[in-house]
Amino acid sequence: MSTKNSYINILITGGAGYLGSVIIDYLYQFGQINKLTVYDSLMYNQTSCINYAHKRNFEFVHGDVRNHEKLLPYIEEADVIIPLAAIVGFPACERDKDLATAVNYTHVKFICDNIKPGQKIIYPNTNSGYGIGENGECTEESPLNPISHYGVTKVNAEKEILKVGGISLRLATVFGSSPRMRMDLLVNEFVYKALTDKYITIFEKNFVRNYIHIRDVAYAFNFVKENYDRLSGNTFNVGLSDANLSKQQLVEKIQKYVPDFAITYSDYYEDPDKRDYIVSNKKIEKEGWRPQYSLDDGIKELIKTYKILITDLSSKYRNGFPLGYGNRT
Repeated sequence: MSTKNSYINILITGGAGYLGSVIIDYLYQFGQINKLTVYDSLMYNQTSCINYAHKRNFEFVHGDVRNHEKLLPYIEEADVIIPLAAIVGFPACERDKDLATAVNYTHVKFICDNIKPGQKIIYPNTNSGYGIGENGECTEESPLNPISHYGVTKVNAEKEILKVGGISLRLATVFGSSPRMRMDLLVNEFVYKALTDKYITIFEKNFVRNYIHIRDVAYAFNFVKENYDRLSGNTFNVGLSDANLSKQQLVEKIQKYVPDFAITYSDYYEDPDKRDYIVSNKKIEKEGWRPQYSLDDGIKELIKTYKILITDLSSKYRNGFPLGYGNRT
């Protein structure tokens, strides 16, 4: 591990993904880095890490986090570990639960079982672990009630993180642009439909979620890294306190920027994703973190982003069944 002049070694598993591609940028901007290593299987053939290949203190390792023998030396040399590698989302995890468990939970447990005193670990959980919220706001003290295999694996991994004094960030539904773009996240998806299909049918329009811009997520990771000693062992909700919105409120906000976006509502089908909760972000705000981007900022950003992306390749930017894993017959 590095101690020279407070410059640190950072390991990010899954760092070539949607979150990692932006978090790396923030770490380079605001951190003192001796070496930053991304360990990633590139399951979606993403090329986002090319942006950092020119940096002399950047290393990319093509590896599967299920290969513990290969992963271990990179764990041992790191001062800060950010385990982002995951099979993300309800559909992908339901499709292969064994794979989801191995990547989302077992790899995190392996890291926790092998870290030494002084090493720091910052983990991205999801506030989908709250499931169907009770009356009032969900705080970090609220019971976790994951309603999908994805949620279960993330909640179980968080328990391992807290056992070793790490920090877990319970992220709201993320939106915004990334070098490894994803269109299957709710705000990103709805803006894309507004611009391309020009219409949408919303099921269970009153279901509420919280939202957060991807750059504010990156800022939160850097914030807790810089304040690790006083924040370790804690969980923090990370979201926009003014963006606990129903799906109806979300699409109507998008419609303000895309006026020819037609919206209909139906109770004929049920959304398989039953998340419905209001989240409090006061705990991390009291520590000094504040978001820098509003939901409106993100919608305007996404409109510009989708002018750049080739629309007929949109499936490239959705998390479905990972390439290179399991049977694809």
